[in-house]
Amino acid sequence: MRNRIVLAALLAVVCMLAGCSFKGTVPESTSAESASPQETETTNAEPPTIEEVPQTSESPAQEPAEESFKDGCKILVATDIHYLARDLTDFQKGFQYSIDHGDGKVMQYIWEITDAFVEEVKAEHPDLVILSGDLTYNGEKESHKNFAEKLGEIEDAGIPVIVIPGNHDINNPLAAQFVGDTFLGAENITSDEFEEIYQDFGYNEAVSRDPSSLSYVYQVNDYTRALMLDTCQYEPKNLVGGMIKDDTYDWIEDQMEEAWNLGMNVIPVGHHNLLEESEVYLQDCTIEHGEQLIDQLESWEVPLFLSGHLHVQHYMRSGSDSGIYEIVTSSLSTPPCQYGVLYYGNDGNFRYHTKSLDMKGWAKNTGSTDKNLLSFDEFGKKFLSRVFYNQAQDEFKRLDTFKGLTKYQKEQMAKVYSELNTACYAGKVVDIRDKAKAKAGYKMWEEEGYPSILAQYLEWITSDGTKDYNTLSSE
Repeated sequence: MRNRIVLAALLAVVCMLAGCSFKGTVPESTSAESASPQETETTNAEPPTIEEVPQTSESPAQEPAEESFKDGCKILVATDIHYLARDLTDFQKGFQYSIDHGDGKVMQYIWEITDAFVEEVKAEHPDLVILSGDLTYNGEKESHKNFAEKLGEIEDAGIPVIVIPGNHDINNPLAAQFVGDTFLGAENITSDEFEEIYQDFGYNEAVSRDPSSLSYVYQVNDYTRALMLDTCQYEPKNLVGGMIKDDTYDWIEDQMEEAWNLGMNVIPVGHHNLLEESEVYLQDCTIEHGEQLIDQLESWEVPLFLSGHLHVQHYMRSGSDSGIYEIVTSSLSTPPCQYGVLYYGNDGNFRYHTKSLDMKGWAKNTGSTDKNLLSFDEFGKKFLSRVFYNQAQDEFKRLDTFKGLTKYQKEQMAKVYSELNTACYAGKVVDIRDKAKAKAGYKMWEEEGYPSILAQYLEWITSDGTKDYNTLSSE
C-alpha cells in the first residue's frame, strides 16, 4: 500500500510537468495490474464504448506540394517523443499505472514507435529532420544516450538530424526507473552533457552558437537557415515553463540581421509555444514575455515558427490576416503518433501536413506477431480514449463538486470528455464537435463542471475546433 501511495504522489508531480495539455491527478486508492504490452492494451476495467475519432491521414496534396517546392527543401518535424531506455523499466505495476493514468503517451511501445519512425524517415528521405524537444521521458541519461544512437541510424542513411532540448530533458529531478509498483531515481544530465550527447545532431554543424544557451543556427541549404532556440529553463533547477534570456535575444537579432544581409530565409524552432495556442494553459506553455520574440521575428518578416510541448496538433497566426504562423506538431508518442512534413520554398513559402506512423506496416515488415502493433490504429484510438476516460474519472474523485452526480452521469461525462480530447490531440475536433456538444454528457459538463479545469478545457476545445489543424499552406 505504501508503494502505491508513493507512486500516486510522484505521478501527480510527473503529470504536472509533462507538457501543457491536461494531465489528471492520480487517486491514491487506484491500483494497477501487472501486464506486458503484448498481453493487454491497458490494465483498467473496460469503460463504456467510446465513439471512434477519425484518424489524421496524409494530406492528399503531398505530391503536388513536392512538385511545387522542388526548388526548396523537404523537412520532417517531430516532437515530444519522450524516449525511455528499455533497461529503465521492468514492465510491472508502476510502469503500467503511469501509462493508464498518464497523458496519453504509448510508453509500452515507445521503442517500436521510435524504430518505426527511424525507418519511415529513411523511406521519406527528407533533406532534414527537426526534433523540437522532450526527446526523453524525464531526462534520464541512459535514455538520452540510447536515443542518440537511434538518431545516428538516420544520419548513417545520409539524412541530417538537428535537435533542441525540451523541458523534460535537462536537470530533471524526476528522471526515473520503474521497479515493481513504484519508481526510483535515475541519473539525469546537465546542459553540457546534452550538448555532448547530441553534438552530431546540430551542434557540431552550427554556423553560429549562442554563448548563453543551447541555441544555434543550422544551414539547411543555400537559401534557408534553421534558428534552433533553447526556450527551456533548467538552471539552477528544471522548470516546466519557457523563457528566452536577454543575451539570447541579442544573439537572435545578430543572426537575423546576418541572414537578411545574405538573403537567407530563417525557420525558427522552439520547444515552447510562441503564441497563446491554448486559452486554458498559458503560463507553462507559451514563452514568457514571448511578445518580444514575436515582434523581433515579425520585424524581419519571418513567416513561420515551429514548436511542440502541447502534445496537441494545432496552429494559429499572430494576427487575424497577417503576422507569423506557428505550427505546433503533436507528440510522436501519443496517438495518432504523427509527425509533420514541411515543404519550404526558396522564396519563403511553405506547405505543411501531418503523417501518422505506419505502425502496422512496420510490424508486418519486422515479423511482429503483436496484435496491438498489427492493428495499431484501432489500438491507439482505444488506448487514448481509455486514458482520457481515466483522467475524467480521476477528476470526479478529486473534486467534491462531483460527489452529487450518479455513476451513470459521470460515465456519460467521462465518455464525451474522452471523445473530444482524443480528437483535440489529433487536431480534428471539427469532425465530431457538433455531435459531441449535443450529448447529455457535454451538457452536464456545462452545468456541473465548475470549477474543474476539465470543464474549461472542453469549452476551449469546442470553441476552437472549427478547422482541421493538420494542413497549412502560406501560398
